[in-house]
Amino acid sequence: MSDKLIFRIILGISVFVFLVVLILNKKLIPVTIPIPQFVYFLPKLNAIINGTCTVLLLLSLYFIKKKQIGTHKRINILTFALSSVFLVSYILYHYFVPDSKFGDTNHDGVLSTAEVLSVGNLRYIYYVILITHIILAATVLPLILLSFQRGLQMQVEKHKNLVRWSFPIWLYVTTTGVIVYLMISPYYNF
Repeated sequence: MSDKLIFRIILGISVFVFLVVLILNKKLIPVTIPIPQFVYFLPKLNAIINGTCTVLLLLSLYFIKKKQIGTHKRINILTFALSSVFLVSYILYHYFVPDSKFGDTNHDGVLSTAEVLSVGNLRYIYYVILITHIILAATVLPLILLSFQRGLQMQVEKHKNLVRWSFPIWLYVTTTGVIVYLMISPYYNF
């Protein structure tokens, strides 16, 4: 396959995933069945996966610095697989469950003045972390896919050039995914 075709496939996958997430977050597809009980565990699972991916990314960096390419590759494959499970879990959760609002202590889906005041400036910190997390999560997918493909094909220089960008962004996204979960979890409306 040519690089141009691979790039088009990766771009197509990235756009498709972005549109699916956007459609689900906007609740454009109505939920027509009762919410399965396991769905309520998915945010915690997602945080566990994100935390695990953070550790795996750091281990991957450690092993490539030690020139242990085989271990580096296996860790990246595992991280990629876990991130894929995360994506499916994230999509399932956001299909079924309405969004929670930061500070909604009575879980009614509406922020009162008292609730907004009770969380104070922490609300702004949460939204800065959340917004940067969302923007970077949306943009990093094609970089990850290209980096992964270049690494598997042992196109080392191309892989290195991509990883200079994809690694820190992916690391930020996995780390802030855990932080977002820890900050929003008290306000889940279930």
